[in-house]
Amino acid sequence: MSNLMMTELFKLRKGRIFWLLTVLLLLAGACYPFLIFFNDGTFDAHAVEVKELYTFSALGGNNYIIRLIPCILAGFFISSEYSIGTMKSICASGNSRIRIYLVKLMVFSLGAVIIACTFPFAILSVSAVLSGFYEMPTWLYVVRTLCLTILYALAFASMMAVIAIIFTDSGKTIGFSILFFILIDSILYALAQKFTLFHMLFNHSIFKLFLDIPLNNLSNNELSTIIIVPIVTFLLCAIMGAIIFQRKEIK
Repeated sequence: MSNLMMTELFKLRKGRIFWLLTVLLLLAGACYPFLIFFNDGTFDAHAVEVKELYTFSALGGNNYIIRLIPCILAGFFISSEYSIGTMKSICASGNSRIRIYLVKLMVFSLGAVIIACTFPFAILSVSAVLSGFYEMPTWLYVVRTLCLTILYALAFASMMAVIAIIFTDSGKTIGFSILFFILIDSILYALAQKFTLFHMLFNHSIFKLFLDIPLNNLSNNELSTIIIVPIVTFLLCAIMGAIIFQRKEIK
């Protein structure tokens, strides 16, 4: 297991797509505060409170990043290994398929977590420095929101990994994943308006609960639900992906 893990970590560390996505998000997050604090060529250190910029711009914008950007990584990190024959070589190495899938899922999830945290961390850091730490969010709020972001990044990554295993082609994986995560909210919401079962599923899904991460006045029950749902989602998708990979024919 340790050799397999080290191999996958090496692939992630050397992956150009992973670093390209991370650097682009880092630059986007670092540049965004400059657009806010510089207005008509003049600098206003108190143009906006840092806590508002972090809550609405960083966490709000991260809603799309965490759902869509890792889809690109899934296509190149998982699906592309079928077409170039790497997956067949890995399966012939003596490791069980379940172990191979779980290790690959863990490393891919690590990449998704880094991607998910890069944008809000960059905005928070740069805006704090530019504004002289004007009206900062509390550290408890920052830690809570980032920890929840990590949980939901893991949940979304587990779903993307299942899609990548099913399609085994980077182009199909990226295209279907992006389309799926763009449309699924609207589809579930429309069904929730007509069917009680879908109403319950939608309200207790990662797609709905992820939007509640920035909220500051969550009750204990609401916070418990927000924490438990992504964990259960990750475990279920991990089991599903392992079963699919175990039975899949690899050419």
